[in-house]
Amino acid sequence: MMNTKIDRVEYFKTIGICNNGFNGRGFANPYSVSVARNGDIYVVNRCDTTRRAAIRIGIFNIEEEYLGEFGSGDGSQDGQFMLPVAIAFDKQDRLHVTDEYLHRVSVFDLSGKFLFKWGNRGAGDGEFDGPAGIAFDSKDNAFIADQFNHRIQKYDSSGKFIFQWGSKGESIGQFNMPWGIGIDKEDNVYVADWRNDRVQKFDSNGKFAMMFGGQEKVVNPISRPSGVVVDDFGDVYISDWGNERIQIFDKAGDLVQILNGEATISKWAKEFFDSNPDEWEHRVNSNLTPQLPVHLNKSRYQISSQTEPYFWGPVGMDIDLRGYFYVVESNRHRVQIYNINP
Repeated sequence: MMNTKIDRVEYFKTIGICNNGFNGRGFANPYSVSVARNGDIYVVNRCDTTRRAAIRIGIFNIEEEYLGEFGSGDGSQDGQFMLPVAIAFDKQDRLHVTDEYLHRVSVFDLSGKFLFKWGNRGAGDGEFDGPAGIAFDSKDNAFIADQFNHRIQKYDSSGKFIFQWGSKGESIGQFNMPWGIGIDKEDNVYVADWRNDRVQKFDSNGKFAMMFGGQEKVVNPISRPSGVVVDDFGDVYISDWGNERIQIFDKAGDLVQILNGEATISKWAKEFFDSNPDEWEHRVNSNLTPQLPVHLNKSRYQISSQTEPYFWGPVGMDIDLRGYFYVVESNRHRVQIYNINP
Protein backbone atom coordinates (compact mmCIF):
# COMPACT_ATOMS: atom_id res chain seq x y z
CA MET A 1 0.00 0.00 0.00
CA MET A 2 0.98 3.64 -0.49
CA ASN A 3 3.21 5.04 2.24
CA THR A 4 1.80 8.12 3.98
CA LYS A 5 5.08 10.04 4.17
CA ILE A 6 5.39 13.38 2.39
CA ASP A 7 6.38 13.11 -1.27
CA ARG A 8 10.15 13.22 -1.53
CA VAL A 9 10.27 14.04 -5.24
CA GLU A 10 8.97 17.33 -6.69
CA TYR A 11 8.88 18.65 -10.25
CA PHE A 12 11.59 21.15 -11.20
CA LYS A 13 11.68 21.83 -14.94
CA THR A 14 11.58 20.42 -18.48
CA ILE A 15 14.32 20.60 -21.10
CA GLY A 16 13.63 19.69 -24.70
CA ILE A 17 12.23 20.36 -28.13
CA CYS A 18 11.88 18.09 -31.17
CA ASN A 19 14.84 18.26 -33.56
CA ASN A 20 14.74 15.99 -36.58
CA GLY A 21 17.98 17.39 -37.98
CA PHE A 22 21.55 16.14 -37.68
CA ASN A 23 22.80 18.61 -35.08
CA GLY A 24 21.82 21.38 -32.73
CA ARG A 25 19.79 21.49 -29.56
CA GLY A 26 16.73 19.34 -29.15
CA PHE A 27 15.98 15.64 -29.28
CA ALA A 28 14.77 12.97 -31.66
CA ASN A 29 13.33 10.03 -29.73
CA PRO A 30 15.68 10.33 -26.74
CA TYR A 31 16.30 6.98 -25.07
CA SER A 32 18.79 7.38 -22.25
CA VAL A 33 20.30 10.08 -20.05
CA SER A 34 23.48 10.20 -17.95
CA VAL A 35 24.91 13.12 -16.00
CA ALA A 36 28.66 13.61 -15.67
CA ARG A 37 30.25 14.58 -12.38
CA ASN A 38 30.72 18.13 -13.71
CA GLY A 39 26.94 18.41 -14.13
CA ASP A 40 26.80 18.22 -17.91
CA ILE A 41 23.86 16.16 -19.18
CA TYR A 42 24.23 13.62 -22.00
CA VAL A 43 21.23 12.26 -23.91
CA VAL A 44 21.03 9.61 -26.65
CA ASN A 45 19.00 10.64 -29.68
CA ARG A 46 18.00 7.19 -30.93
CA CYS A 47 15.81 8.52 -33.79
CA ASP A 48 13.58 6.23 -35.83
CA THR A 49 14.67 3.85 -38.58
CA THR A 50 14.06 6.37 -41.38
CA ARG A 51 16.40 8.91 -39.73
CA ARG A 52 19.02 6.57 -38.36
CA ALA A 53 21.85 8.63 -39.86
CA ALA A 54 20.92 11.42 -37.41
CA ILE A 55 21.59 9.32 -34.29
CA ARG A 56 23.86 11.24 -31.91
CA ILE A 57 24.51 12.08 -28.28
CA GLY A 58 23.66 15.64 -27.26
CA ILE A 59 25.31 17.53 -24.40
CA PHE A 60 23.74 20.39 -22.40
CA ASN A 61 23.47 21.66 -18.83
CA ILE A 62 20.76 22.34 -16.28
CA GLU A 63 20.61 26.00 -17.40
CA GLU A 64 19.66 24.70 -20.89
CA GLU A 65 22.87 25.78 -22.57
CA TYR A 66 23.46 23.43 -25.49
CA LEU A 67 27.11 22.34 -25.49
CA GLY A 68 27.29 20.17 -28.61
CA GLU A 69 26.94 16.60 -29.79
CA PHE A 70 29.00 13.66 -31.00
CA GLY A 71 28.61 10.34 -32.74
CA SER A 72 26.63 9.46 -35.82
CA GLY A 73 24.22 6.81 -36.94
CA ASP A 74 23.77 4.19 -39.58
CA GLY A 75 27.25 2.69 -39.34
CA SER A 76 29.49 0.27 -37.54
CA GLN A 77 32.72 2.26 -37.56
CA ASP A 78 34.28 3.52 -34.34
CA GLY A 79 32.07 6.22 -32.86
CA GLN A 80 29.01 5.22 -34.89
CA PHE A 81 25.73 3.68 -33.76
CA MET A 82 22.85 1.68 -35.17
CA LEU A 83 20.44 1.12 -32.27
CA PRO A 84 21.90 2.72 -29.13
CA VAL A 85 19.97 1.84 -25.99
CA ALA A 86 21.62 3.11 -22.82
CA ILE A 87 24.48 5.30 -21.62
CA ALA A 88 26.31 5.50 -18.29
CA PHE A 89 29.42 7.15 -16.89
CA ASP A 90 32.04 5.21 -14.99
CA LYS A 91 34.18 6.63 -12.18
CA GLN A 92 36.75 7.78 -14.76
CA ASP A 93 34.29 10.10 -16.53
CA ARG A 94 34.08 7.79 -19.52
CA LEU A 95 30.70 7.47 -21.20
CA HIS A 96 29.66 3.93 -22.16
CA VAL A 97 27.04 3.38 -24.86
CA THR A 98 25.32 0.05 -25.51
CA ASP A 99 24.12 -0.78 -29.03
CA GLU A 100 21.61 -3.61 -29.38
CA TYR A 101 22.12 -3.93 -33.14
CA LEU A 102 25.92 -3.88 -33.17
CA HIS A 103 26.06 -6.01 -29.97
CA ARG A 104 28.77 -3.90 -28.40
CA VAL A 105 29.68 -1.21 -25.90
CA SER A 106 31.45 1.93 -27.14
CA VAL A 107 33.39 4.17 -24.76
CA PHE A 108 33.97 7.94 -25.08
CA ASP A 109 35.58 10.72 -23.05
CA LEU A 110 33.68 13.80 -21.90
CA SER A 111 34.30 15.61 -25.18
CA GLY A 112 32.91 12.71 -27.22
CA LYS A 113 36.27 11.37 -28.37
CA PHE A 114 36.03 7.64 -29.09
CA LEU A 115 38.29 5.60 -26.81
CA PHE A 116 37.59 1.89 -27.31
CA LYS A 117 34.84 -0.69 -27.64
CA TRP A 118 34.12 -4.27 -26.72
CA GLY A 119 31.62 -7.00 -27.52
CA ASN A 120 30.38 -9.15 -30.38
CA ARG A 121 27.26 -11.17 -31.07
CA GLY A 122 26.89 -14.57 -29.44
CA ALA A 123 25.68 -16.49 -26.41
CA GLY A 124 29.04 -17.31 -24.83
CA ASP A 125 30.70 -15.59 -21.90
CA GLY A 126 31.41 -11.98 -22.79
CA GLU A 127 29.23 -12.05 -25.90
CA PHE A 128 25.99 -10.13 -26.42
CA ASP A 129 22.64 -10.50 -28.08
CA GLY A 130 21.10 -7.06 -27.77
CA PRO A 131 22.91 -5.34 -24.87
CA ALA A 132 20.63 -2.79 -23.22
CA GLY A 133 20.91 -1.25 -19.74
CA ILE A 134 24.32 -0.55 -18.21
CA ALA A 135 25.36 0.58 -14.71
CA PHE A 136 28.57 0.73 -12.66
CA ASP A 137 29.27 -0.41 -9.11
CA SER A 138 31.60 1.24 -6.58
CA LYS A 139 34.60 -0.63 -8.02
CA ASP A 140 33.87 0.57 -11.57
CA ASN A 141 32.65 -2.81 -12.75
CA ALA A 142 30.01 -2.64 -15.48
CA PHE A 143 26.78 -4.64 -15.25
CA ILE A 144 24.93 -5.02 -18.55
CA ALA A 145 21.45 -6.36 -19.32
CA ASP A 146 21.96 -8.85 -22.18
CA GLN A 147 18.42 -8.72 -23.57
CA PHE A 148 18.01 -11.68 -25.88
CA ASN A 149 20.38 -13.91 -23.93
CA HIS A 150 18.13 -13.16 -20.93
CA ARG A 151 20.99 -12.62 -18.50
CA ILE A 152 23.15 -10.07 -16.70
CA GLN A 153 26.87 -9.84 -17.46
CA LYS A 154 29.59 -8.22 -15.36
CA TYR A 155 32.79 -6.69 -16.77
CA ASP A 156 35.75 -4.82 -15.35
CA SER A 157 36.59 -1.25 -16.37
CA SER A 158 38.56 -2.42 -19.42
CA GLY A 159 35.69 -4.53 -20.77
CA LYS A 160 37.05 -7.87 -19.55
CA PHE A 161 34.30 -10.40 -18.77
CA ILE A 162 33.99 -11.41 -15.09
CA PHE A 163 30.81 -13.48 -14.75
CA GLN A 164 27.13 -13.72 -15.67
CA TRP A 165 23.87 -15.01 -14.29
CA GLY A 166 20.32 -15.63 -15.47
CA SER A 167 18.39 -17.56 -18.11
CA LYS A 168 15.06 -17.19 -19.90
CA GLY A 169 12.03 -17.83 -17.74
CA GLU A 170 9.61 -16.53 -15.13
CA SER A 171 11.14 -17.99 -11.98
CA ILE A 172 13.18 -16.03 -9.45
CA GLY A 173 16.56 -15.17 -10.95
CA GLN A 174 15.35 -15.73 -14.51
CA PHE A 175 14.59 -13.00 -17.04
CA ASN A 176 12.56 -12.33 -20.15
CA MET A 177 14.26 -9.58 -22.13
CA PRO A 178 15.85 -7.56 -19.29
CA TRP A 179 16.10 -3.90 -20.31
CA GLY A 180 17.20 -1.41 -17.66
CA ILE A 181 19.62 -1.92 -14.81
CA GLY A 182 20.55 0.09 -11.72
CA ILE A 183 22.96 -0.20 -8.78
CA ASP A 184 22.60 1.21 -5.27
CA LYS A 185 25.28 2.49 -2.88
CA GLU A 186 25.77 -1.01 -1.46
CA ASP A 187 26.38 -2.45 -4.95
CA ASN A 188 23.07 -4.29 -5.10
CA VAL A 189 21.88 -4.77 -8.68
CA TYR A 190 18.32 -4.00 -9.82
CA VAL A 191 17.11 -5.42 -13.13
CA ALA A 192 14.08 -4.18 -15.08
CA ASP A 193 12.77 -7.56 -16.21
CA TRP A 194 10.74 -6.20 -19.11
CA ARG A 195 8.50 -9.02 -20.28
CA ASN A 196 8.06 -10.39 -16.77
CA ASP A 197 6.67 -7.00 -15.65
CA ARG A 198 8.88 -6.78 -12.59
CA VAL A 199 12.18 -5.52 -11.19
CA GLN A 200 14.42 -8.02 -9.44
CA LYS A 201 17.05 -7.06 -6.87
CA PHE A 202 20.28 -9.07 -6.47
CA ASP A 203 23.48 -8.70 -4.52
CA SER A 204 26.70 -8.04 -6.43
CA ASN A 205 27.23 -11.78 -6.91
CA GLY A 206 23.84 -12.33 -8.52
CA LYS A 207 22.05 -13.73 -5.47
CA PHE A 208 18.35 -12.86 -5.50
CA ALA A 209 17.21 -10.49 -2.74
CA MET A 210 13.68 -9.22 -3.50
CA MET A 211 11.24 -8.27 -6.22
CA PHE A 212 9.16 -5.22 -7.14
CA GLY A 213 6.00 -5.97 -9.11
CA GLY A 214 5.31 -9.29 -10.77
CA GLN A 215 2.66 -10.27 -8.24
CA GLU A 216 -1.02 -10.77 -9.01
CA LYS A 217 -3.70 -8.42 -7.71
CA VAL A 218 -1.37 -5.57 -6.78
CA VAL A 219 -2.91 -2.09 -6.68
CA ASN A 220 -0.42 -0.46 -9.08
CA PRO A 221 1.09 -3.23 -11.21
CA ILE A 222 4.28 -2.65 -13.16
CA SER A 223 3.96 -3.09 -16.90
CA ARG A 224 7.03 -3.43 -19.13
CA PRO A 225 9.62 -1.65 -16.93
CA SER A 226 12.31 0.04 -19.02
CA GLY A 227 14.69 1.39 -16.39
CA VAL A 228 15.59 1.57 -12.72
CA VAL A 229 17.72 3.88 -10.55
CA VAL A 230 18.25 4.10 -6.80
CA ASP A 231 18.74 7.32 -4.81
CA ASP A 232 20.88 7.95 -1.72
CA PHE A 233 17.94 7.16 0.56
CA GLY A 234 17.61 3.70 -0.96
CA ASP A 235 14.36 4.53 -2.78
CA VAL A 236 13.96 2.64 -6.05
CA TYR A 237 12.69 4.51 -9.13
CA ILE A 238 11.16 2.37 -11.88
CA SER A 239 10.20 3.68 -15.31
CA ASP A 240 6.87 1.91 -15.73
CA TRP A 241 6.94 2.18 -19.51
CA GLY A 242 3.77 0.19 -20.11
CA ASN A 243 1.83 2.48 -17.77
CA GLU A 244 3.49 5.76 -18.86
CA ARG A 245 4.67 6.66 -15.36
CA ILE A 246 7.42 6.43 -12.76
CA GLN A 247 6.83 4.35 -9.64
CA ILE A 248 8.98 4.96 -6.55
CA PHE A 249 9.41 2.31 -3.87
CA ASP A 250 11.27 2.40 -0.57
CA LYS A 251 13.94 -0.17 0.23
CA ALA A 252 11.34 -2.42 1.90
CA GLY A 253 9.38 -2.59 -1.35
CA ASP A 254 6.50 -0.32 -0.33
CA LEU A 255 5.18 2.09 -2.95
CA VAL A 256 5.79 5.66 -1.78
CA GLN A 257 5.08 7.84 -4.81
CA ILE A 258 3.89 7.77 -8.42
CA LEU A 259 4.95 10.38 -10.98
CA ASN A 260 2.69 10.82 -14.00
CA GLY A 261 4.59 13.79 -15.41
CA GLU A 262 4.20 17.56 -14.99
CA ALA A 263 6.06 18.96 -17.98
CA THR A 264 6.13 22.68 -18.69
CA ILE A 265 7.51 24.56 -21.70
CA SER A 266 11.30 24.50 -21.84
CA LYS A 267 13.51 27.50 -22.52
CA TRP A 268 14.29 26.02 -25.95
CA ALA A 269 10.60 25.72 -26.80
CA LYS A 270 9.85 29.23 -25.54
CA GLU A 271 12.54 30.70 -27.76
CA PHE A 272 11.09 28.80 -30.72
CA PHE A 273 7.59 30.13 -30.03
CA ASP A 274 8.92 33.67 -29.57
CA SER A 275 10.36 33.42 -33.09
CA ASN A 276 7.26 31.71 -34.48
CA PRO A 277 4.18 33.42 -33.01
CA ASP A 278 1.85 31.59 -35.40
CA GLU A 279 2.98 28.29 -33.87
CA TRP A 280 2.32 29.70 -30.40
CA GLU A 281 -1.18 30.71 -31.49
CA HIS A 282 -1.85 27.17 -32.70
CA ARG A 283 -0.63 25.84 -29.37
CA VAL A 284 -2.83 28.20 -27.36
CA ASN A 285 -5.84 27.15 -29.40
CA SER A 286 -5.11 23.46 -28.94
CA ASN A 287 -6.54 21.49 -26.07
CA LEU A 288 -3.43 19.84 -24.64
CA THR A 289 -5.04 18.78 -21.35
CA PRO A 290 -8.43 17.55 -22.57
CA GLN A 291 -11.29 16.08 -20.58
CA LEU A 292 -11.23 12.71 -22.25
CA PRO A 293 -14.40 10.80 -23.13
CA VAL A 294 -14.86 7.40 -21.54
CA HIS A 295 -13.77 5.44 -24.62
CA LEU A 296 -10.44 7.33 -24.69
CA ASN A 297 -9.84 7.16 -20.94
CA LYS A 298 -9.41 3.44 -20.42
CA SER A 299 -5.63 3.06 -20.23
CA ARG A 300 -2.59 5.01 -19.13
CA TYR A 301 -1.41 5.02 -22.74
CA GLN A 302 -4.62 6.69 -23.95
CA ILE A 303 -4.49 9.27 -21.19
CA SER A 304 -0.79 10.13 -21.44
CA SER A 305 -0.62 10.21 -25.23
CA GLN A 306 -3.34 12.90 -25.26
CA THR A 307 -2.28 14.90 -22.19
CA GLU A 308 0.86 16.88 -22.92
CA PRO A 309 2.29 17.39 -19.41
CA TYR A 310 2.24 13.63 -18.73
CA PHE A 311 5.00 11.15 -19.52
CA TRP A 312 4.68 9.48 -22.90
CA GLY A 313 7.31 6.83 -23.50
CA PRO A 314 9.45 7.21 -20.35
CA VAL A 315 12.61 5.18 -20.86
CA GLY A 316 15.98 6.14 -19.35
CA MET A 317 16.54 7.82 -15.99
CA ASP A 318 19.41 9.16 -13.94
CA ILE A 319 20.08 10.86 -10.60
CA ASP A 320 22.97 13.31 -10.40
CA LEU A 321 25.19 14.38 -7.51
CA ARG A 322 23.04 17.45 -6.83
CA GLY A 323 19.89 15.40 -6.25
CA TYR A 324 18.18 16.05 -9.58
CA PHE A 325 16.19 13.15 -11.01
CA TYR A 326 15.96 12.96 -14.82
CA VAL A 327 13.45 11.13 -17.03
CA VAL A 328 13.72 11.02 -20.83
CA GLU A 329 10.50 10.74 -22.82
CA SER A 330 11.03 9.14 -26.20
CA ASN A 331 7.67 10.16 -27.66
CA ARG A 332 7.69 13.80 -26.58
CA HIS A 333 11.38 14.47 -27.20
CA ARG A 334 12.17 15.98 -23.81
CA VAL A 335 13.65 15.45 -20.37
CA GLN A 336 11.58 16.05 -17.24
CA ILE A 337 13.66 16.94 -14.18
CA TYR A 338 12.66 16.59 -10.52
CA ASN A 339 14.16 17.52 -7.15
CA ILE A 340 14.78 14.80 -4.59
CA ASN A 341 14.27 15.92 -0.99
CA PRO A 342 13.76 19.59 -1.94
